[in-house]
Parts: sequence; C-alpha cells; structure tokens
Amino acid sequence: MATYPVVHQETGEKKEVSMSVHDWDKWKQNNPEWTRDYSDPSTVPGVGEVGEWRDKLRKSKPGWNDVLQKASKMPGSRVKKL
Repeated sequence: MATYPVVHQETGEKKEVSMSVHDWDKWKQNNPEWTRDYSDPSTVPGVGEVGEWRDKLRKSKPGWNDVLQKASKMPGSRVKKL
C-alpha cells in the first residue's frame, strides 16, 4: 500500500489516500478535482538513489563482492562483481 498526499484544486483541502499503485490511476480518473500534492518535500518522489546503489551497497555490505565472486564461479553463471 502506498500513501499519496493529495490537494483539492478548488478548496485547497489536503489529505492522504492509501491504496495500491494499480488503484491510484483509477482513483485519479474518478477524482479529477484532486491532484498530487508535491508541496511537502518529504513526500515528493526523489531520484537521489539513481546511480548510487552500487556504491552504497559496497560501503554498507563490504563482503558482498565476495559472495558475488563465489556465485560467478558456478557453471553458466553471468554474475559479476560490483
């Protein structure tokens, strides 16, 4: 379940709705007067993780490359170290 902060376009009322990602598109179609509220930076989807996951994984789990190296020795494996 995801939580979506929304705001009413005419009244400015704010609320949060919880539903699955699949139901979100249907809810938007049924409630066109409500839009996603991006005013709160803590609820805005971010792209801060793009390209950094490998570096974070190496730093937080230093033995991970050892596991990947062992997995790469298996016949038919296409696993590579980070």
